[in-house]
Amino acid sequence: MGKRSRKQRPEPGGSASTRAERDARRQAAAKTTTRRGTREAPPAPWGSFPLTELVVLIALVFGVVGFIRFDTHSGKVMVAAAMVLGSLGGLEVSIREHFAGFRSHTTLLAASAAVGSMILISVIAAGKGGLGLLALVVAVGVLVFVLSFYALRQAFVRRSGGLSFR
Repeated sequence: MGKRSRKQRPEPGGSASTRAERDARRQAAAKTTTRRGTREAPPAPWGSFPLTELVVLIALVFGVVGFIRFDTHSGKVMVAAAMVLGSLGGLEVSIREHFAGFRSHTTLLAASAAVGSMILISVIAAGKGGLGLLALVVAVGVLVFVLSFYALRQAFVRRSGGLSFR
């Protein structure tokens, strides 16, 4: 079997182009396209200030101090605050990466929406408990998870240039 030629075939309706011309066209096309499917993490909206990292650091400090003083009420509050702050720090990065098309966090974001809706319903209906309320909370959580999973997956596909996961 013979070797195939590495020459570029002429473009339809045009003549053969040089490599420099093709590279120039590629670079011009890259400048006009949006930031879809990029391999670099999206920048934070607040610039280079390390807000997320500081929130996670505060969460770690609250967690350590809270576990040391866990037998007191303030220790339990500090552990709860550490969990909330740590979750918010991670959730912020996940939202930014997901909607920039950098990496898919569909399941995490859908589960967060489902848990949030379940907590909201439980707080609204506090004291009216029973097995019926538990069934309602779980049903709403499952419904919110499924709907938000579909919507978040479609949003990632649009932002990543057609990929459903990365």
